[in-house]
Amino acid sequence: MTAANPLGTEKVSSLLARFSIPAIIGMVVNALYNVVDRIYIGNAPGIGANGLAGITIGFPIMIILLSIGILFGTGGATLFSMKLGEKKPEEADQALGNAFSMLLISGAAFLVLGQIFLDPLLRLFGASDTVLPYSTEYMRIIFFGAIFQVTSMGMNNFLRADGQPKLAMLTMFMGAGVNIVLDPIFIYVFDMGMAGAALATIISQAISMIWILSYFLSSRANHRLRLRYMVLRSKVIMRIGSLGMPGFLMQLSNSMLNAVLNKTLFMYGGDLAVSGMGIVNSIQTILLMPITGLMQGVQPIISFNYGARKYSRVKTAERLAMTVATIIVAAGWITTRVFPEQLVSLFNREPELLRFGSYALRAWFLCLPVIGFQILGANFFQATGRSRMAMVLTLTRQVILLIPSILIFSRIWGLNGILHAAPFADAVSALVTGIAFFFGIRKLSDNAGDQDDPVLPAEPVTEQY
Repeated sequence: MTAANPLGTEKVSSLLARFSIPAIIGMVVNALYNVVDRIYIGNAPGIGANGLAGITIGFPIMIILLSIGILFGTGGATLFSMKLGEKKPEEADQALGNAFSMLLISGAAFLVLGQIFLDPLLRLFGASDTVLPYSTEYMRIIFFGAIFQVTSMGMNNFLRADGQPKLAMLTMFMGAGVNIVLDPIFIYVFDMGMAGAALATIISQAISMIWILSYFLSSRANHRLRLRYMVLRSKVIMRIGSLGMPGFLMQLSNSMLNAVLNKTLFMYGGDLAVSGMGIVNSIQTILLMPITGLMQGVQPIISFNYGARKYSRVKTAERLAMTVATIIVAAGWITTRVFPEQLVSLFNREPELLRFGSYALRAWFLCLPVIGFQILGANFFQATGRSRMAMVLTLTRQVILLIPSILIFSRIWGLNGILHAAPFADAVSALVTGIAFFFGIRKLSDNAGDQDDPVLPAEPVTEQY
């Protein structure tokens, strides 16, 4: 089965299109979970800007849930692909089973902890007295669905790694489609407000999880979930964790960033600024989710061929992916320059919010065109098993640079400084990533020799467990 895997033989550009296009579409659709909630809530009578702020306050917590799915989903799928490339299918099955077990355990832990510490958490993330009731009503239900969100997001990575990118895309379509249909019914028809938006979200995530599990428990799967591989093994978990750590830290730092951002925005601009940045974050999610999908699509190609020591295919895949990523973010940047008011008005049409949101959109996305390269450059090191470098590059943009910039710039230039902290961090982190990527690719070339020769000595390229 492994010898015939198209990841090692099919034309790289065709593979990238086949794996990335469904992932890109799927991630954009998946982004609609939170974005659609904000659109419906922002336009709901009696809720409006306060409801938007309530979801914005809860968003960092939802990112933490997403980060757990990435930790064990992306980490497990990367190890799964590398082991298939090394022709070790049983170890690949162990990665699948152990990752699934950890997704279930972590989702259950979040469900319990979220119900116990919800109010203090929301206060910590910047909820004011006005916004707290809206955020509490929404997030209490979201936490009840933590297992669904974590497991469906994590296991979707294995669908792609098992050679089913279209099925992964359809799974996201199904979940987001259900959410889009249920949102207006629960919010407007049943008059459930914030609770209705949250209920629609967790129902759709539950359907996605059931759909994915039905595949991995059936004969259609190339690698099925089996109980003997779901028994936790510390070495497997540690390896999965190390490979998933960069993506996990990226999302965790994103959560920390949003928490700091919300509190700083409230300090300098009140609930209106928090609501406006909630709109900017929603648009950012839509613009950057294609890059996440592209990253997920190229990951199994890079990991498999790195494991198989076909380094020229690794470099070709990375070059093509970075080109596509740059085109995508450049198109998004042009859109934010030309149609800022129209984008903001999708969420709310209050004049003051529209005015602030439009300005914030232009300022925050000033250096958007370099972000695609920065994300994929960091992911290159993750996909090839160099987790430490990936971790450093991942943290550079959102933790090492952006959070201090927000705190420092706000003291000097107030609200305007907050909005211009992002382009500063984007530009500097892209420069740092470019230098690291240059030397990483050169080292790969130096070690390759005749990298596509099938008679290369069987030198291990990943840790054994």
